[in-house]
Amino acid sequence: MIKKWEVIKSEHLSSNRVFSTRVDTSISPVTGKEHDFFVIEAPDWINVVAVTENEEVLLIKQYRHGIRSETIEIPGGVIDPGEAPLETAKRELLEETGYVSDDWTLIGEVIPNPAIQNNKCHTFLARHSRKAGDPLFDSTEYIVTYTAPVSEIPKMVAERKITHSLVVAAFYWFCLYNSY
Repeated sequence: MIKKWEVIKSEHLSSNRVFSTRVDTSISPVTGKEHDFFVIEAPDWINVVAVTENEEVLLIKQYRHGIRSETIEIPGGVIDPGEAPLETAKRELLEETGYVSDDWTLIGEVIPNPAIQNNKCHTFLARHSRKAGDPLFDSTEYIVTYTAPVSEIPKMVAERKITHSLVVAAFYWFCLYNSY
């Protein structure tokens, strides 16, 4: 059985709009030696696999600064303080695509990187998604929305057209959910 490390000191390092960082000093349960571990503290996130009546998935293209390139993703975002994950999912779908749904299911959760992050990403399925208006981008977003047949998604992942790990995980949850 894995023994828990004892945290003997935790120090806040920095904060910005998206995340904070801290360093935890912990004692190894095996050697008894102290080690520093750096942690990114971030709010939980959501992803939405939005499927239309025509069995198409809503996809978005946007520029990502971390890789300095465009990615193909699904609607998603940060859960605001006091907001429930489902509320965030509905808000992000509308803001990023102009689509809405009345049929929502939580289909999975992942921990993006437990080695250095403390948050979760919740994946929702929004069936029967339909256009309700124009997207409402914030000042840091420029997104192009389009649809692809549900049947094309595995090929898009296999051909590395979809490479965002949380989006790949969301489609994995979607495949598991639909195999029952």
